[in-house]
Amino acid sequence: MPDRHHTEVEEVTCREFVELVTDYLEGALPDRRLELVEQHLVMCDWCKTYLEQFEATVEALPGAAESESPSREAERALLAGFREWRAGG
Repeated sequence: MPDRHHTEVEEVTCREFVELVTDYLEGALPDRRLELVEQHLVMCDWCKTYLEQFEATVEALPGAAESESPSREAERALLAGFREWRAGG
């Protein structure tokens, strides 16, 4: 398996940044690779936006699992509607 943190290259591309974003946020990049990623972020608005969106998604995920279940009445109405649709009505 190739080393995703291979550091002989002296720049990070957008494609590489997308592959490295999790390691970047977890602080798992070697120092030289971290430096290259941060240099890329200074110059690339697209990757800065991607990073912000990624962070917002990670932050929102725990709350997504805490959504309310529909009321018993709403559940019955949905099931009745589905059954009617399925029967061709």
